[in-house]
Amino acid sequence: MAKIVAIIPARGGSKAVPKKNLYGFAGKPLIAHMIEHAKQARSVNRVVVSTDDPEIASVSRKYGSEVVWRPKELSTDTVSSELALLHVLRSLQESETYEPDIVIFLQCTSPLILPEDIDGTVNALLDEGADSALTVTPFHGFLWRKSAKGKVEGINHNKSRRIRRQDLKTQYQETGAIYVMKREGFLKAKNRFFGKLAMHVIPQNRSFEINDLVDFHVNEALFNQRKA
Repeated sequence: MAKIVAIIPARGGSKAVPKKNLYGFAGKPLIAHMIEHAKQARSVNRVVVSTDDPEIASVSRKYGSEVVWRPKELSTDTVSSELALLHVLRSLQESETYEPDIVIFLQCTSPLILPEDIDGTVNALLDEGADSALTVTPFHGFLWRKSAKGKVEGINHNKSRRIRRQDLKTQYQETGAIYVMKREGFLKAKNRFFGKLAMHVIPQNRSFEINDLVDFHVNEALFNQRKA
C-alpha cells in the first residue's frame, strides 16, 4: 500500500483577513474543514499541518492533524508553498526516516471540496501514470486582454466572429485546492507541476476559494445550501 501524506500549509500571517486560517466558517475554524476532509479521504494515510502559529497548531491537533513547526524564514508572504512542503518532507525524513510515496498539497482556503475530490485527484495520478496532478473545474467564458499597445483582443475566441458561450471549446480552471505529486519527482523539481500532469475535474460549486471576507460569505452560503 502506498504511503500518502496530506500536507496543509497554514501560516499565521494574513493581510486580507487577519488569522484567516482560524476564521469561523460554518461553526468551525476554516482550517478544521480541510483537516476533516483529508482524514476522511480513503487514500490519505497521514495529515500534517505546517505552521508557525501556536493557535493554528493547537486547533490543528484538536481536529486530528499532526503539526510540523515552520521556521520564521519560511513564514513570510513571499515564501512559496513548495518550500513549506519541502520543509515538512525533510523534517519527517530526519526525525522518523519517513518517506511517503505520494504527497498531497491541500489549501485550507477551499472548504467546499469533498474527501472524494482528494481521492479523485490521487486516482487520476495513479490511473494515468502521471507524476503530478491537480483539481480543475470546467470553464466556459470569454477571456480578454489588453496588449502593451492598448489593443483589446480576445484570448480564447475571435472577437470578429461571436459564437455561443456553449460552443466555446471546453477549458479548465485550476481550483487551487488540491495538488498531488510523487515525492521523488517533487524533491527534484521543487515545483508542484512536473513530468506528466493529470487533471481531476470537480463541479464549479465545489471549486471556490476564500481570499477575503466576501469570499467567506459566498462560500458559507454554498456550504449551508449543500447541508440543507
